[in-house]
Amino acid sequence: MGGEGTQFFESVADTAARLAEADYLASTEVATAVFLADRLGKPLLVEGPAGVGKTELAKAVAAIGRARLVRLQCYEGIDEARALYEWNHAKQLLRITAGRDEGWDQARTDIFSEEFLLTRPLLTAIRGDEPTVLLIDEMDKADVEVEALLLEVLSDFQVTVPELGTITAGRRPFVLLTSNATRELSEALRRRCLFLHLGYPEAELERRIVRLRVPGLDEALAESLVRVVGALRAMELRKAPSVAETVDWARTLLALGADTLDEPVVRATLGVILKHQDDVLKAAQKLTLA
Repeated sequence: MGGEGTQFFESVADTAARLAEADYLASTEVATAVFLADRLGKPLLVEGPAGVGKTELAKAVAAIGRARLVRLQCYEGIDEARALYEWNHAKQLLRITAGRDEGWDQARTDIFSEEFLLTRPLLTAIRGDEPTVLLIDEMDKADVEVEALLLEVLSDFQVTVPELGTITAGRRPFVLLTSNATRELSEALRRRCLFLHLGYPEAELERRIVRLRVPGLDEALAESLVRVVGALRAMELRKAPSVAETVDWARTLLALGADTLDEPVVRATLGVILKHQDDVLKAAQKLTLA
């Protein structure tokens, strides 16, 4: 097993309070999940729609712990070389060319050494001896082969490099994986993680988030904005507005100097929170402002 991890939090209440200090307002459920992941040394899988604060949660934990944030951004086609490590082939070739008079055994020993190793996010996080938060972002976009690669990392916090041997974490990172649930993750991966579903917040919490992120916005206007966003999410839209888009809308209203959320303002700014024309048309038709 990898070495001991750094514990960032003392209790659930401490977790919620310190996240708030980092400008992340967390529900009791979120604070509990983060505290347990920290205390138990288990990776935390956070699943939910885009824009609800999954990635921001990892950034907040790193800020609280004054930890290095190492991010592996997943995408279709990402492979071991991009996630774990690869060898600097150009530099290896130069080394072989420069030492053409020496034997292959000596050259091989040199070119498969630390000097020629290019570490990628997973290996970087494991090798670090400082507090580290490893963010594996949008895990559902990666292929199943990458999940298999992660199993060794998340089980034992170690990586095997055939030419160098097994590298074990001296200090386990805090690991947070995010998923937008565009595909089902394997049960083997899920078993190694604690699970948190992060959905759209309750209206009161979202109003507090808006007021925190856009402090210049009038409280009554913030309340109206959150109410309208809630009504939009209740519609059958292609893409419901996220919390990030609610905040963007609040900043838009502030920039326009809007005092109220009346129909002309809403119709003029729907493109800030809705990103498909059929959603804009449906909202314009069905939305009623009291």
